[in-house]
Amino acid sequence: MKVSLRKFGWSCLLLGAIVLTSCRKQALFLHSQNTLKPKDSTVTITLSGWQSNPNETKLLHQVIQEFEAKNPGIRVKYEVINSEYMDVIKTRLIGDVAPDVFYLDALEAPLLMQYNVLEPLDAYITPAFNLADFEPSMLNAFKRNGKLYGLPKDFSTLALMYNKKAFAAAGIAQPPKTWDELIAVSKKLTIDQNHDGKMDQVGFGLAPELARQVFVLKAFGGKLIEPNGYAAFAEPQSLKGLQLVIDQYRRDRTAAQPTDVGATSGSEMLGQGKVSMTLEGPWAIPYFKETFPTLAFATAEVPTINGKAGTMAFTVAYVMNRKAKHKEAAWKLIAYLTGSEGMKAWAKQGLALPTRRSVLAASGYEQNPLYAPFARGARYATIWQANQNLPIIRMNFNNQFISALLGEQSLPQAMQKAQDTANREIYLSN
Repeated sequence: MKVSLRKFGWSCLLLGAIVLTSCRKQALFLHSQNTLKPKDSTVTITLSGWQSNPNETKLLHQVIQEFEAKNPGIRVKYEVINSEYMDVIKTRLIGDVAPDVFYLDALEAPLLMQYNVLEPLDAYITPAFNLADFEPSMLNAFKRNGKLYGLPKDFSTLALMYNKKAFAAAGIAQPPKTWDELIAVSKKLTIDQNHDGKMDQVGFGLAPELARQVFVLKAFGGKLIEPNGYAAFAEPQSLKGLQLVIDQYRRDRTAAQPTDVGATSGSEMLGQGKVSMTLEGPWAIPYFKETFPTLAFATAEVPTINGKAGTMAFTVAYVMNRKAKHKEAAWKLIAYLTGSEGMKAWAKQGLALPTRRSVLAASGYEQNPLYAPFARGARYATIWQANQNLPIIRMNFNNQFISALLGEQSLPQAMQKAQDTANREIYLSN
Protein backbone atom coordinates (compact mmCIF):
# COMPACT_ATOMS: atom_id res chain seq x y z
CA MET A 1 0.00 0.00 0.00
CA LYS A 2 1.44 3.37 -1.06
CA VAL A 3 1.50 6.16 1.50
CA SER A 4 1.65 9.70 0.11
CA LEU A 5 4.05 12.19 1.64
CA ARG A 6 1.20 14.56 2.43
CA LYS A 7 -0.87 11.91 4.19
CA PHE A 8 2.15 10.70 6.04
CA GLY A 9 3.07 14.25 7.03
CA TRP A 10 -0.33 14.96 8.55
CA SER A 11 -0.33 11.64 10.32
CA CYS A 12 3.11 12.24 11.69
CA LEU A 13 2.08 15.66 13.00
CA LEU A 14 -0.67 13.92 14.90
CA LEU A 15 1.81 11.40 16.20
CA GLY A 16 4.08 14.24 17.24
CA ALA A 17 1.32 15.75 19.34
CA ILE A 18 0.75 12.43 21.05
CA VAL A 19 4.45 12.02 21.66
CA LEU A 20 4.73 15.44 23.29
CA THR A 21 2.14 14.49 25.92
CA SER A 22 4.29 11.59 27.05
CA CYS A 23 7.64 13.33 26.63
CA ARG A 24 8.09 14.07 30.37
CA LYS A 25 7.30 10.51 31.34
CA GLN A 26 9.78 9.12 28.81
CA ALA A 27 12.50 11.52 29.93
CA LEU A 28 12.10 10.39 33.54
CA PHE A 29 12.29 6.77 32.43
CA LEU A 30 15.46 7.40 30.43
CA HIS A 31 17.32 9.06 33.29
CA SER A 32 16.18 6.69 35.99
CA GLN A 33 17.07 3.45 34.20
CA ASN A 34 20.52 3.28 32.71
CA THR A 35 20.54 -0.50 32.51
CA LEU A 36 18.10 -3.34 32.67
CA LYS A 37 18.08 -4.51 36.26
CA PRO A 38 18.47 -8.22 37.05
CA LYS A 39 14.98 -8.36 38.52
CA ASP A 40 13.44 -7.29 35.20
CA SER A 41 11.87 -10.10 33.20
CA THR A 42 13.08 -10.88 29.70
CA VAL A 43 11.89 -8.34 27.15
CA THR A 44 11.46 -8.79 23.42
CA ILE A 45 12.33 -6.06 20.95
CA THR A 46 11.53 -6.10 17.27
CA LEU A 47 14.03 -5.37 14.52
CA SER A 48 13.09 -4.89 10.87
CA GLY A 49 15.23 -4.60 7.76
CA TRP A 50 15.56 -5.84 4.22
CA GLN A 51 17.65 -8.61 2.70
CA SER A 52 20.15 -8.19 -0.12
CA ASN A 53 20.82 -11.93 -0.22
CA PRO A 54 20.27 -14.96 2.07
CA ASN A 55 23.83 -14.77 3.38
CA GLU A 56 23.15 -11.30 4.76
CA THR A 57 20.20 -12.52 6.82
CA LYS A 58 22.13 -15.54 8.02
CA LEU A 59 25.01 -13.37 9.20
CA LEU A 60 22.70 -10.90 10.95
CA HIS A 61 21.03 -13.77 12.80
CA GLN A 62 24.48 -14.86 14.02
CA VAL A 63 25.29 -11.35 15.25
CA ILE A 64 21.92 -11.14 17.00
CA GLN A 65 22.55 -14.48 18.72
CA GLU A 66 25.87 -13.15 20.00
CA PHE A 67 24.09 -10.06 21.31
CA GLU A 68 21.46 -12.16 23.09
CA ALA A 69 24.17 -14.28 24.68
CA LYS A 70 25.75 -11.14 26.13
CA ASN A 71 22.35 -9.70 27.11
CA PRO A 72 20.30 -12.62 28.51
CA GLY A 73 17.45 -10.30 29.52
CA ILE A 74 16.74 -9.31 25.91
CA ARG A 75 15.33 -11.28 23.00
CA VAL A 76 15.33 -9.92 19.45
CA LYS A 77 12.61 -10.72 16.93
CA TYR A 78 14.01 -10.01 13.47
CA GLU A 79 11.72 -9.46 10.50
CA VAL A 80 12.77 -9.18 6.84
CA ILE A 81 10.65 -6.80 4.73
CA ASN A 82 11.74 -6.95 1.10
CA SER A 83 8.64 -5.63 -0.65
CA GLU A 84 7.86 -1.89 -0.44
CA TYR A 85 9.99 -1.61 2.70
CA MET A 86 9.53 2.09 3.45
CA ASP A 87 5.82 2.04 2.66
CA VAL A 88 5.44 -0.75 5.21
CA ILE A 89 7.47 1.14 7.83
CA LYS A 90 5.55 4.39 7.28
CA THR A 91 2.21 2.61 7.48
CA ARG A 92 3.21 0.91 10.72
CA LEU A 93 4.44 4.17 12.21
CA ILE A 94 1.06 5.73 11.47
CA GLY A 95 -0.70 2.70 12.96
CA ASP A 96 1.52 2.67 16.05
CA VAL A 97 2.77 -0.86 15.30
CA ALA A 98 6.23 -0.07 13.94
CA PRO A 99 9.27 -2.11 15.05
CA ASP A 100 11.40 -0.91 17.94
CA VAL A 101 14.53 -0.74 15.76
CA PHE A 102 14.71 -0.68 11.99
CA TYR A 103 16.92 0.01 8.99
CA LEU A 104 16.67 3.53 7.57
CA ASP A 105 18.28 4.51 4.29
CA ALA A 106 19.86 7.97 4.18
CA LEU A 107 17.52 8.78 1.29
CA GLU A 108 14.45 8.44 3.52
CA ALA A 109 15.96 9.80 6.73
CA PRO A 110 15.08 13.51 6.28
CA LEU A 111 11.35 12.79 6.15
CA LEU A 112 11.23 10.65 9.29
CA MET A 113 13.56 12.97 11.19
CA GLN A 114 11.36 15.94 10.30
CA TYR A 115 8.17 14.38 11.64
CA ASN A 116 9.48 13.42 15.05
CA VAL A 117 8.84 9.67 14.85
CA LEU A 118 12.43 8.66 15.65
CA GLU A 119 14.04 8.59 19.07
CA PRO A 120 17.08 10.94 19.38
CA LEU A 121 20.06 8.85 20.41
CA ASP A 122 22.26 11.55 21.95
CA ALA A 123 21.18 10.91 25.55
CA TYR A 124 22.09 7.21 25.26
CA ILE A 125 25.59 7.68 23.86
CA THR A 126 28.48 7.64 26.32
CA PRO A 127 32.14 8.58 25.69
CA ALA A 128 33.02 4.88 25.70
CA PHE A 129 30.89 4.36 22.62
CA ASN A 130 33.40 6.55 20.73
CA LEU A 131 31.11 8.34 18.32
CA ALA A 132 34.14 10.07 16.78
CA ASP A 133 35.17 6.73 15.30
CA PHE A 134 32.42 6.94 12.66
CA GLU A 135 33.03 8.34 9.20
CA PRO A 136 31.70 11.92 9.71
CA SER A 137 29.84 12.27 6.41
CA MET A 138 27.92 9.04 7.02
CA LEU A 139 27.04 10.07 10.58
CA ASN A 140 25.88 13.52 9.49
CA ALA A 141 23.33 11.95 7.15
CA PHE A 142 21.26 11.05 10.22
CA LYS A 143 21.44 14.37 12.07
CA ARG A 144 18.82 17.10 12.19
CA ASN A 145 18.85 20.32 14.20
CA GLY A 146 21.85 19.14 16.19
CA LYS A 147 20.31 15.80 17.17
CA LEU A 148 21.44 12.35 16.07
CA TYR A 149 18.68 9.95 15.04
CA GLY A 150 20.56 7.00 13.60
CA LEU A 151 23.88 5.19 13.61
CA PRO A 152 25.09 4.08 10.16
CA LYS A 153 25.73 0.36 10.08
CA ASP A 154 27.73 0.36 6.83
CA PHE A 155 28.26 2.25 3.61
CA SER A 156 28.98 1.71 -0.06
CA THR A 157 30.51 3.94 -2.69
CA LEU A 158 30.75 3.47 -6.43
CA ALA A 159 33.98 2.50 -8.17
CA LEU A 160 34.96 1.59 -11.71
CA MET A 161 34.80 -2.17 -12.21
CA TYR A 162 36.32 -3.60 -15.38
CA ASN A 163 37.02 -6.82 -17.26
CA LYS A 164 40.77 -7.42 -17.21
CA LYS A 165 40.72 -9.81 -20.19
CA ALA A 166 38.84 -7.29 -22.32
CA PHE A 167 41.37 -4.62 -21.38
CA ALA A 168 44.28 -6.89 -22.29
CA ALA A 169 42.70 -7.85 -25.62
CA ALA A 170 42.30 -4.15 -26.50
CA GLY A 171 45.87 -3.35 -25.45
CA ILE A 172 44.78 -1.17 -22.54
CA ALA A 173 47.38 -1.27 -19.78
CA GLN A 174 45.53 0.54 -17.00
CA PRO A 175 42.05 1.80 -16.15
CA PRO A 176 41.11 5.37 -17.14
CA LYS A 177 41.81 8.07 -14.61
CA THR A 178 39.76 10.86 -16.21
CA TRP A 179 36.35 10.87 -17.89
CA ASP A 180 37.97 11.84 -21.21
CA GLU A 181 40.13 8.73 -20.91
CA LEU A 182 37.04 6.65 -20.07
CA ILE A 183 35.36 7.85 -23.27
CA ALA A 184 38.46 7.03 -25.32
CA VAL A 185 38.88 3.61 -23.70
CA SER A 186 35.18 2.86 -24.21
CA LYS A 187 35.65 3.26 -27.96
CA LYS A 188 38.45 0.70 -27.97
CA LEU A 189 36.35 -1.72 -25.94
CA THR A 190 33.23 -1.48 -28.11
CA ILE A 191 33.23 -4.34 -30.64
CA ASP A 192 30.97 -4.98 -33.62
CA GLN A 193 32.37 -8.25 -34.94
CA ASN A 194 29.87 -8.66 -37.79
CA HIS A 195 29.86 -4.98 -38.76
CA ASP A 196 26.09 -4.99 -38.69
CA GLY A 197 25.61 -2.22 -36.16
CA LYS A 198 24.87 -4.69 -33.38
CA MET A 199 27.54 -4.44 -30.76
CA ASP A 200 28.86 -7.72 -29.39
CA GLN A 201 30.60 -5.87 -26.58
CA VAL A 202 30.06 -2.30 -25.38
CA GLY A 203 32.71 -0.29 -23.60
CA PHE A 204 30.75 1.13 -20.69
CA GLY A 205 27.62 0.11 -18.81
CA LEU A 206 25.64 3.00 -17.35
CA ALA A 207 22.73 3.28 -14.94
CA PRO A 208 20.38 6.09 -16.09
CA GLU A 209 19.12 7.02 -12.64
CA LEU A 210 19.63 10.00 -10.40
CA ALA A 211 21.20 7.93 -7.62
CA ARG A 212 24.18 7.31 -9.94
CA GLN A 213 24.34 10.75 -11.60
CA VAL A 214 24.41 13.38 -8.84
CA PHE A 215 28.21 13.56 -8.71
CA VAL A 216 28.22 13.93 -12.53
CA LEU A 217 25.88 16.92 -12.53
CA LYS A 218 27.96 18.52 -9.75
CA ALA A 219 31.26 18.17 -11.63
CA PHE A 220 30.94 21.55 -13.41
CA GLY A 221 29.40 23.41 -10.49
CA GLY A 222 25.87 22.15 -10.92
CA LYS A 223 23.48 21.37 -8.10
CA LEU A 224 20.55 19.12 -7.48
CA ILE A 225 18.43 21.14 -5.05
CA GLU A 226 18.14 24.79 -4.08
CA PRO A 227 18.43 25.77 -0.38
CA ASN A 228 14.65 26.27 -0.38
CA GLY A 229 14.17 22.58 -1.22
CA TYR A 230 13.19 22.94 -4.86
CA ALA A 231 14.90 21.10 -7.74
CA ALA A 232 17.68 22.90 -9.62
CA PHE A 233 19.19 20.26 -11.91
CA ALA A 234 18.11 21.93 -15.19
CA GLU A 235 20.67 24.72 -14.82
CA PRO A 236 23.46 24.89 -17.46
CA GLN A 237 26.17 23.84 -15.01
CA SER A 238 24.28 20.64 -14.20
CA LEU A 239 23.50 19.89 -17.84
CA LYS A 240 27.16 20.09 -18.81
CA GLY A 241 28.03 17.01 -16.76
CA LEU A 242 24.91 15.07 -17.73
CA GLN A 243 25.52 15.78 -21.43
CA LEU A 244 28.70 13.67 -21.21
CA VAL A 245 26.54 10.64 -20.41
CA ILE A 246 24.02 11.39 -23.17
CA ASP A 247 26.74 11.92 -25.81
CA GLN A 248 28.55 8.71 -25.00
CA TYR A 249 25.32 6.76 -25.28
CA ARG A 250 23.76 8.42 -28.34
CA ARG A 251 26.60 9.92 -30.37
CA ASP A 252 29.49 7.56 -29.64
CA ARG A 253 27.38 4.44 -29.06
CA THR A 254 30.02 3.17 -26.65
CA ALA A 255 27.72 2.90 -23.63
CA ALA A 256 24.73 0.69 -22.84
CA GLN A 257 22.09 0.55 -20.15
CA PRO A 258 20.97 -2.81 -18.71
CA THR A 259 17.75 -3.02 -20.71
CA ASP A 260 19.73 -2.71 -23.96
CA VAL A 261 21.45 -6.05 -23.41
CA GLY A 262 18.81 -8.00 -21.49
CA ALA A 263 20.35 -7.43 -18.07
CA THR A 264 19.00 -6.00 -14.84
CA SER A 265 22.08 -4.19 -13.50
CA GLY A 266 25.55 -3.00 -14.31
CA SER A 267 26.96 -5.95 -12.41
CA GLU A 268 25.07 -8.41 -14.59
CA MET A 269 26.13 -6.61 -17.77
CA LEU A 270 29.78 -6.88 -16.77
CA GLY A 271 29.46 -10.46 -15.57
CA GLN A 272 27.87 -11.57 -18.83
CA GLY A 273 30.55 -9.86 -20.90
CA LYS A 274 28.07 -7.44 -22.47
CA VAL A 275 30.10 -4.44 -21.26
CA SER A 276 33.75 -4.10 -20.25
CA MET A 277 33.40 -1.37 -17.62
CA THR A 278 30.71 -0.13 -15.27
CA LEU A 279 30.27 1.78 -12.02
CA GLU A 280 29.11 -0.46 -9.17
CA GLY A 281 29.38 -0.82 -5.42
CA PRO A 282 31.29 -3.34 -3.28
CA TRP A 283 28.19 -5.55 -3.25
CA ALA A 284 29.21 -6.60 -6.78
CA ILE A 285 32.40 -8.30 -5.56
CA PRO A 286 30.78 -11.28 -3.79
CA TYR A 287 28.15 -11.32 -6.56
CA PHE A 288 30.81 -11.81 -9.23
CA LYS A 289 32.59 -14.48 -7.20
CA GLU A 290 29.39 -16.45 -6.69
CA THR A 291 27.61 -15.90 -10.02
CA PHE A 292 30.47 -15.39 -12.48
CA PRO A 293 33.44 -17.24 -10.91
CA THR A 294 35.49 -17.18 -14.13
CA LEU A 295 35.24 -13.41 -14.56
CA ALA A 296 38.64 -11.73 -14.24
CA PHE A 297 37.77 -8.31 -12.90
CA ALA A 298 39.44 -5.43 -11.12
CA THR A 299 38.39 -2.12 -9.59
CA ALA A 300 39.64 1.47 -9.70
CA GLU A 301 38.43 4.82 -8.42
CA VAL A 302 35.82 6.59 -10.52
CA PRO A 303 37.56 8.67 -13.22
CA THR A 304 37.66 12.38 -12.45
CA ILE A 305 35.34 14.77 -14.29
CA ASN A 306 36.52 18.32 -14.94
CA GLY A 307 39.51 17.57 -12.72
CA LYS A 308 37.29 16.71 -9.75
CA ALA A 309 37.16 13.40 -7.94
CA GLY A 310 33.61 12.22 -7.43
CA THR A 311 31.43 9.25 -6.66
CA MET A 312 28.23 8.39 -4.82
CA ALA A 313 27.90 7.01 -1.28
CA PHE A 314 24.98 5.03 0.10
CA THR A 315 24.49 4.39 3.79
CA VAL A 316 21.89 2.81 6.06
CA ALA A 317 21.43 3.36 9.78
CA TYR A 318 19.82 1.60 12.69
CA VAL A 319 17.18 3.90 14.17
CA MET A 320 14.84 3.62 17.15
CA ASN A 321 11.09 4.06 17.00
CA ARG A 322 10.21 6.96 19.29
CA LYS A 323 7.35 4.86 20.67
CA ALA A 324 9.46 1.79 21.37
CA LYS A 325 8.27 0.20 24.64
CA HIS A 326 11.72 -0.96 25.77
CA LYS A 327 14.03 1.86 24.77
CA GLU A 328 16.98 0.84 26.91
CA ALA A 329 16.90 -2.63 25.39
CA ALA A 330 16.52 -1.14 21.91
CA TRP A 331 19.53 1.07 22.52
CA LYS A 332 21.58 -1.88 23.75
CA LEU A 333 20.87 -3.63 20.46
CA ILE A 334 21.76 -0.59 18.34
CA ALA A 335 24.91 -0.02 20.37
CA TYR A 336 26.03 -3.62 19.88
CA LEU A 337 25.27 -3.76 16.16
CA THR A 338 27.12 -0.48 15.53
CA GLY A 339 29.82 -1.01 18.13
CA SER A 340 33.25 -2.30 17.21
CA GLU A 341 32.47 -5.95 17.97
CA GLY A 342 29.15 -6.14 16.17
CA MET A 343 30.28 -4.09 13.19
CA LYS A 344 33.41 -6.21 12.80
CA ALA A 345 31.29 -9.35 12.59
CA TRP A 346 28.88 -7.72 10.14
CA ALA A 347 31.71 -6.44 7.90
CA LYS A 348 32.76 -10.00 7.05
CA GLN A 349 30.07 -10.22 4.39
CA GLY A 350 31.93 -7.90 2.02
CA LEU A 351 28.72 -6.39 0.63
CA ALA A 352 29.44 -2.98 2.18
CA LEU A 353 32.14 -1.28 4.23
CA PRO A 354 32.09 -0.59 7.99
CA THR A 355 31.39 3.01 8.99
CA ARG A 356 33.71 2.90 11.99
CA ARG A 357 37.20 3.95 10.90
CA SER A 358 38.87 1.60 13.36
CA VAL A 359 36.88 -1.38 12.07
CA LEU A 360 37.55 -0.41 8.47
CA ALA A 361 41.29 -0.23 9.18
CA ALA A 362 41.29 -3.57 10.99
CA SER A 363 39.25 -5.27 8.27
CA GLY A 364 42.00 -4.99 5.68
CA TYR A 365 39.64 -3.56 3.06
CA GLU A 366 41.82 -0.48 2.59
CA GLN A 367 44.72 -2.73 1.55
CA ASN A 368 42.63 -5.13 -0.53
CA PRO A 369 43.03 -4.14 -4.24
CA LEU A 370 39.37 -4.90 -4.95
CA TYR A 371 37.95 -2.94 -2.02
CA ALA A 372 40.48 -0.11 -1.62
CA PRO A 373 38.95 2.15 -4.34
CA PHE A 374 35.60 2.00 -2.55
CA ALA A 375 37.18 2.91 0.78
CA ARG A 376 39.11 5.83 -0.71
CA GLY A 377 35.95 7.14 -2.35
CA ALA A 378 34.39 7.86 1.05
CA ARG A 379 36.56 10.96 1.38
CA TYR A 380 34.97 12.78 -1.55
CA ALA A 381 31.69 10.97 -2.19
CA THR A 382 28.31 12.67 -2.53
CA ILE A 383 25.89 11.09 -0.07
CA TRP A 384 22.69 9.87 -1.72
CA GLN A 385 20.51 12.21 0.27
CA ALA A 386 19.03 15.68 0.00
CA ASN A 387 15.83 16.61 1.81
CA GLN A 388 12.34 15.17 2.17
CA ASN A 389 11.58 16.17 -1.45
CA LEU A 390 14.22 13.88 -2.95
CA PRO A 391 11.81 11.00 -3.77
CA ILE A 392 9.71 13.41 -5.87
CA ILE A 393 12.78 14.84 -7.58
CA ARG A 394 14.23 11.37 -8.24
CA MET A 395 11.07 10.08 -9.92
CA ASN A 396 10.76 13.04 -12.27
CA PHE A 397 14.47 13.14 -13.09
CA ASN A 398 14.59 9.43 -13.91
CA ASN A 399 11.56 9.57 -16.18
CA GLN A 400 12.85 12.45 -18.28
CA PHE A 401 16.55 11.53 -18.26
CA ILE A 402 15.76 8.19 -19.89
CA SER A 403 13.67 10.04 -22.45
CA ALA A 404 16.69 12.19 -23.33
CA LEU A 405 18.92 9.13 -23.39
CA LEU A 406 16.62 7.53 -25.96
CA GLY A 407 16.62 10.67 -28.09
CA GLU A 408 12.94 11.46 -27.59
CA GLN A 409 13.86 15.01 -26.59
CA SER A 410 16.97 17.06 -25.95
CA LEU A 411 18.62 16.95 -22.56
CA PRO A 412 17.77 20.62 -21.76
CA GLN A 413 14.13 20.04 -22.69
CA ALA A 414 13.92 16.84 -20.67
CA MET A 415 15.55 18.27 -17.56
CA GLN A 416 13.48 21.47 -17.66
CA LYS A 417 10.31 19.41 -17.90
CA ALA A 418 11.45 17.18 -15.03
CA GLN A 419 12.41 20.15 -12.87
CA ASP A 420 9.16 22.02 -13.50
CA THR A 421 7.02 18.96 -12.76
CA ALA A 422 8.98 18.11 -9.62
CA ASN A 423 8.77 21.65 -8.29
CA ARG A 424 5.05 21.82 -8.96
CA GLU A 425 4.54 18.58 -7.03
CA ILE A 426 6.74 19.83 -4.20
CA TYR A 427 4.72 23.04 -3.99
CA LEU A 428 1.44 21.14 -3.85
CA SER A 429 2.75 18.75 -1.19
CA ASN A 430 3.76 21.56 1.18
